[in-house]
Order: sequence, then structure tokens, then C-alpha cells
Amino acid sequence: MAMASVRSAFLRTARRGGSCPSVPPKRGFASSSHHDDASESAKWEKITYLGIATCSVLAIYILSKGHAHHEEPPPYPYIHIRNKEFPWGMLS
Repeated sequence: MAMASVRSAFLRTARRGGSCPSVPPKRGFASSSHHDDASESAKWEKITYLGIATCSVLAIYILSKGHAHHEEPPPYPYIHIRNKEFPWGMLS
């Protein structure tokens, strides 16, 4: 413990202008902060769950309404006219 405090004191005095050449500070990028990564992950996880819930509720609502049924077309005489029998017989 004492050795660590002596070493940190020595490094502080060296950085202030001692005989050691100063080391350039390490460049930090915006994406290197870990707390931002965790908060971004948590944010997008919440957005994903909200989107899943919204889509599920919307699908249930739309599918529960049903759909319109169209009337049957009138039986026109020219529809399904078969003048020649099929080789396997008529399918009436």
C-alpha cells in the first residue's frame, strides 16, 4: 500500500515537469465510454419491446375486425361451358 502511494506521488511529480519526457494523452473516442454503451443498449432494448407490443396489439385489433364478404356473382350461362368431355370423364 505504501509503495503504491510512493509510486503515484513519483508519477505525479514526473508529469508536472520532471526529467521524463511527457507522454501524450491517450485519445478517447466517443464510443469508448462503457456507460454510454450500456445506456444505448438498454434504450434500444426498451424500444424493441415497445415495438413488439405495439405491433402485436395492432395485429390483434386488425385481425379481430374480420373482413367483408362479397356477394356471389350471378350464374352467367357463358361461364364454365364445357363442350368436350375430359378424358377422365366430366366433373360436374
